Amino acid sequence: MSNTTAPRRALLVIDVQNEYFTGDLPIEYPSVEISLPNIVTAMAAARAAGVPVIVVQHDAPEASPIFAKGSDGWQLHPQVASFAADHRINKAMGSAFAGTDLRAWLESHGIDTLTVIGYMTHNCDAATIYHAAHDGLQVEFLQDATGTLPYANAGGTASAEEIHRVFSSVFHSNFAAVASTQDWLDAVRAGKALEKDNIYLSNQRARKAAVAA
Repeated sequence: MSNTTAPRRALLVIDVQNEYFTGDLPIEYPSVEISLPNIVTAMAAARAAGVPVIVVQHDAPEASPIFAKGSDGWQLHPQVASFAADHRINKAMGSAFAGTDLRAWLESHGIDTLTVIGYMTHNCDAATIYHAAHDGLQVEFLQDATGTLPYANAGGTASAEEIHRVFSSVFHSNFAAVASTQDWLDAVRAGKALEKDNIYLSNQRARKAAVAA
């Protein structure tokens, strides 16, 4: 008989707000036609499995061009807004832990594994994942239930696909187990943890691939 303890998960649904669908920050990769159905599927599956669902909403000042509190872009997407979440959080910073009761809520409910879905991969998802990992939580990131958009600034230019791929690889190397929604559903049903990689092996594979090329 295995001595492995099943993960005590919570599903964190980050910033699934209209700004990313009909506003000025349209998600490009994966497209919302891919990510939103997976978000809804994960939420429904979590509810069926007894995994708590926490919905996060980003608040910006009324003068902000994006996520201005009370604006249409600030509103949660209807498919998320209508879900009876176990807990709701409003945040003003990237990390869902910063200035909120998230850590206390997770502790009070005995959660040791946080599954992150929603937007954006490189911004609020990343900030939350790093925060959770540094606080000692196991973290999971569902690669097809998240998404991002392109950037161009003094630091460089990157497509949405590049940003999503690079952050996913970095997460899996050290901070979070990266998986598809289907693989996560299978793990939840089996009561199993998802495994992340490590920095050393991730680098070794890349070096070997470069030599082989």
